[in-house]
Amino acid sequence: MRDCINWIGFDEDASKIVVAHVVGYEQRARERFTVEFNERGLRQLMRRLKQLEGEVRCVYEAGGSGYELYRYLHGHGMGCEVAAPSLTPRKPGERIKTNGRDAEKLAILYRGGELTMICVPDEARESLRDLVRAREDAQQDLLRQKNHLTKLLYRRGLRHGDGRRWTRAYWQWLRGLRVDDAHLQTVLDESIVAIEDAAERLRRLHAAVMAAAEEPAYAAMVRRLMVFRGVGVLTAVSLIAELGDLRRFTQASKLMAAVGVVPSEFSTGPHQRRFGITKTGNAHLRYLIVEAAWQARHRPSAHRAILRRRAGQPPEVVAIARRCEQRLHRKYIRMIARGKPSSKAAVAVARELLGFIWAVAQIPL
Repeated sequence: MRDCINWIGFDEDASKIVVAHVVGYEQRARERFTVEFNERGLRQLMRRLKQLEGEVRCVYEAGGSGYELYRYLHGHGMGCEVAAPSLTPRKPGERIKTNGRDAEKLAILYRGGELTMICVPDEARESLRDLVRAREDAQQDLLRQKNHLTKLLYRRGLRHGDGRRWTRAYWQWLRGLRVDDAHLQTVLDESIVAIEDAAERLRRLHAAVMAAAEEPAYAAMVRRLMVFRGVGVLTAVSLIAELGDLRRFTQASKLMAAVGVVPSEFSTGPHQRRFGITKTGNAHLRYLIVEAAWQARHRPSAHRAILRRRAGQPPEVVAIARRCEQRLHRKYIRMIARGKPSSKAAVAVARELLGFIWAVAQIPL
């Protein structure tokens, strides 16, 4: 019977887990309790859950604590799901927020089917995702250090002759730069060291990502995704790391919605109003897809690099890739001809690119 189900909501932080227990169709939690977020507290939580009569269903929102609680409960035979916090319904007039209330609300919303669940990655894919994100962080750190030094040189009137930055000649000039002020010289020397350290860190992480792309678990799908123009190794690995098995999306539109490139809408009655894209899901992945979509502004051609990447792939995969580049180029050109901004055209193309990526992922490896 459904009213015998125990709905368990968790609200966790770094040190404790607040638990709310709702039974059947009850509108309030039958009990609330708190356990420590450590091995001892998790064992205590498991004992109390196993003492409940009937089916037990647990839920909590994804957050900084990761998936440790999810994996612990599943490892002990207890069902658990993780909700997307950005899609959890919120009451506009609600002004009281506590851990206990949040846990109770999660349990009640879970019972009503009003939560949107996320696909929890296994530990291997989560490690790959951490690696890809670490490389992105390293790239941002390097750019930040370069911008810091560039602005310092500009502010102090120190300019390279030909104006081109980060070339071999620029580095020679930079390393040989000497100023009379000892404090400024120290700042310049330390900035150069910081840039070199950040560049070396980026090289190490980039090499690690390239090595991961060759691992048996990912190599076949990476090569499959690289049949598309604009989708290189980094984009393919990021797709796998962030989304996992693309076959879990039953429709291409669900993949587009998960990345956040579908238009938002507020329509009522006969009036339809559509706005910009929803921008839900992973922002970095959305950025990569839009960057790949910019290749649609170029006329399709059989470059040797593309032919080499498509070699060995099934004919139906290559056919989809060719149809993709032709359709996306036509769409981009038509939108520009209608006066649409190039940025909007690129986002529209990115949405359709995801549809072709979904179609290729459905073909067995």
